Amino acid sequence: MIKVLLADDQALVRAGFKALLDAQADMTVVAEASDGAEAVRLAAQHGPDVVLMDIRMPGTDGLTATRQMPEGPRIIILTTFELDEYVFEALRGGASGFLVKDTEPAELIQAVRVVAAGEALLSPSVTRRLIAEYASRAKEPAAADGLDQLTEREREVLALVGTGMTNDEIAAKLFMSPATAKTHVSRSMMKLHARDRAQLVVIAYESGLVRPGWG
Repeated sequence: MIKVLLADDQALVRAGFKALLDAQADMTVVAEASDGAEAVRLAAQHGPDVVLMDIRMPGTDGLTATRQMPEGPRIIILTTFELDEYVFEALRGGASGFLVKDTEPAELIQAVRVVAAGEALLSPSVTRRLIAEYASRAKEPAAADGLDQLTEREREVLALVGTGMTNDEIAAKLFMSPATAKTHVSRSMMKLHARDRAQLVVIAYESGLVRPGWG
């Protein structure tokens, strides 16, 4: 059973999401929060697998709450616009991906399952656009903690993850099997203490391994 926490300041939005998710045989909404501070407190109390987090809330917003979340839950950011100015900051802060609020119900349900399974909810095309849009505004690249622990091949793979490539695309480009590509990605995540693939994308560009316009 996938345990979900809803964080949105609009009661009607929460009610809609709750009705949709509770209707699934493999999901249950364990708590609801109307602001970020409450979301952090309830996450610590209920131990959800997934948090649906509205990025704009009064008081403590979703961006701050994402950074303050306890270890464990995976966070899906809810935003009105696909390339919201806060989306990349949320990914940097630990979110596993994002959804626009008017997404189709079936897509929302699938997204919760994907993120609960440990995958990042970030399509390659959106990854590329995010990097192009926001990486150019970032500070000068700084070495990420642990980057020197990566093998040369792992650094190659990390750079390609940063351009938004899938494991299959990485495998084809580097002439390896998809399973080998996946292993390199997993090892990089472990060495860099990245929660998921979305975190690797952030690390790849912040460390200078990938720059806007690459890929």
